[in-house]
Amino acid sequence: MNDTPVFAPPDSGSGLRSEERPVDLVFLARQTGGDRALEEEVLRLFSKQATVLGNELRSQQDEDARRRNAHTLKGAARAVGAFGIAECAVRIETEPDNPAPVTELLREVEAVRDYIESLLR
Repeated sequence: MNDTPVFAPPDSGSGLRSEERPVDLVFLARQTGGDRALEEEVLRLFSKQATVLGNELRSQQDEDARRRNAHTLKGAARAVGAFGIAECAVRIETEPDNPAPVTELLREVEAVRDYIESLLR
């Protein structure tokens, strides 16, 4: 199997190494078997899901609901290679009453959404 991602990173001159990108494209290519259409669909779905769950996490007061949504988002993020979001979600799972990880997660979701948009143009 080819380890080269199907998507070329936007603005290749940006100096971002693959481990600094919001989505690990090599990991995603492995997950999808290099199927570009599938990669695009997965990224679109993840972007929507991350936005919805992020907004729910911001507004939820119930710690159990926060843990459940953080757990769901963690799994989805790991599946597409958005490991920064997954790390934030782990912190929310372990500290559901702390607003700081939610704020960090929302920033990370925005960065990932912007990155995905740049890939899908």
